[in-house]
Amino acid sequence: MEERLNSLPNIHVLFTAENGIDFLEQIAANKNTGFPDVVLMDIDMPNMNGIEAVAKGKERYPNVKFLMLTIFDEDDKIFQAIKAGASGYLLKDEPVSRIAEAIEDLMQEKGAPMSPSIARRTLHLLMTATVPIIVPENTEEEDYGLSEREKQVLEFLVDGLEYKEISLQLNVSPNTIRNHISKIYKKLYVTSKAQAIKVFNKKSN
Repeated sequence: MEERLNSLPNIHVLFTAENGIDFLEQIAANKNTGFPDVVLMDIDMPNMNGIEAVAKGKERYPNVKFLMLTIFDEDDKIFQAIKAGASGYLLKDEPVSRIAEAIEDLMQEKGAPMSPSIARRTLHLLMTATVPIIVPENTEEEDYGLSEREKQVLEFLVDGLEYKEISLQLNVSPNTIRNHISKIYKKLYVTSKAQAIKVFNKKSN
């Protein structure tokens, strides 16, 4: 797979890793030459599995996108991977052309690429899950500690603007907007744009 991906014009494999620990060590070692834009992550690995590696990697490198590539299609694995920060979920029987297409989709922010069976399971999870929004009581009078710029970004999210549109409005890079949104999620104690908007509307009312 490494050889076939490297043969494509827009993809270059920076490194491969044997497990989660190896991945974290290698990505840290690449800080001077540049981090990968997208990481293909397996789940079942020794020493540290892929879900834990994604969680740790996303915390340390929020701009890196993680695409799960695994044989597992169980609901709990899908849920745990997405919760950890995965941006897509493909099964290993997908052709390399589909994997390359998913990488391009993530680079261009065209959504969350998933194998058809995974997409159906994820839709079922979303339709049947009830996710509570938990906000500490002492944040009600403090605007959750949001900076003025973070409030601006959140208001644009409420208006339905995407990352690139917000970056144009504020004359900053999309990566800067992603960093702002990551901080907003942490301060609001949410994990998605929909939840952030719900908290904002609750506060506004």
